[in-house]
Amino acid sequence: MRILVVNAGSSSLKLRLLDAADQVLAGSDVDPWDGLDEQPVARFVRQVGRVDAVGHRVVHGGETFAGPVRLDPSVRDRIAELTELAPLHQPRALGAIDAASAILPTVPAVACFDTAFHATLPAAAATYALPAAWRRRWGLRRYGFHGLSHAYASRRAAELVDGPPDSLRVVSCHLGAGASLAAVHAGRSVDTTMGFTPLEGLVMATRSGSVDPGLVLWLVDHAGLSAATVSHGLERDSGLAGLAGSAGLAGSAGLAGSAEPRESSEPSGSARGDLRVIRAAAERGDRDARLAIAVYVHRLRQHIAAMCAAMDGMNVLVFTGGVGEHDSRLRQETAAGLGFLGVAIDSERDRQSRGDAEVSAPGSPVRTVVVTAREDAEIARQTRSVLAGQTG
Repeated sequence: MRILVVNAGSSSLKLRLLDAADQVLAGSDVDPWDGLDEQPVARFVRQVGRVDAVGHRVVHGGETFAGPVRLDPSVRDRIAELTELAPLHQPRALGAIDAASAILPTVPAVACFDTAFHATLPAAAATYALPAAWRRRWGLRRYGFHGLSHAYASRRAAELVDGPPDSLRVVSCHLGAGASLAAVHAGRSVDTTMGFTPLEGLVMATRSGSVDPGLVLWLVDHAGLSAATVSHGLERDSGLAGLAGSAGLAGSAGLAGSAEPRESSEPSGSARGDLRVIRAAAERGDRDARLAIAVYVHRLRQHIAAMCAAMDGMNVLVFTGGVGEHDSRLRQETAAGLGFLGVAIDSERDRQSRGDAEVSAPGSPVRTVVVTAREDAEIARQTRSVLAGQTG
């Protein structure tokens, strides 16, 4: 089965054709993409020839979609109803769905949701301590994101350590321009760091991660900032970029490999908050850059420990995403503060690692692995699963 994987971001479109072994036969990236132009999809389909199925990434499934689902008009309508939860991504996903269905009207299509992997969160992990009336009226809960990446990375990590998935406790670290962790116990997400929006949790390239909600209210009530100004600041001027100041705004290449949900109009290739640039500034003695890295690593260690607490420890620590895959120094800095959890990395093995690899120190109780992010492969897997279930 040749599967066309359609990944619509907030301002971009990624197209991949995968074969039955998840090898990429062809690919095309369109940036910027307005969500309306069908021509990029039409050109790609003409170039690649036969397409047996289409798999779409949809950022938000709300409480409606707890897994992938075959697309039809009623499913499309329900996806559209969730637009207010992801106002920049959902319309682009709908545009991609419409474009592909117009060009391939008889080819089956499946929607795969970034939030669905976290539908298994227990109530204790998913529930905010808010008034019950608010939670019921507006569906206020922790949804989590990066689910397609966490699902693939945790399963691939189990293969690398040759461990039975049903007994593994995996902490998956998706680190790119956006970043989140997932606690995966026996293949199921039981906790994660992102919440109602992708703003919660870790420090990211330009997003603040978790902050005191009282601070946000203070900025509106006492500093006189508008809600729009605060939102922009938290989304686009915070994180590593905000901590590092001028060093966080420099550079010419963004954090590679980030396929995270971006509730911002900023292109995914932005250089703002690029950890490579900030690290170079830190090595030149820039105090703000050094602080940025220290805060980033502190929060990362803190949240990894929290994920362990959600499942009584861990067997496997996995790094994925552009930063997670390529920044050996960050992996070692992170592991250096997690020895009490049984984490130890072989520094030479880690520096020399390429692609999917184990980087644990000999005898380490926790196996540490690096996994190349493959949301496209996860979408293809889910697409096959849905179609096999409907035809088998």
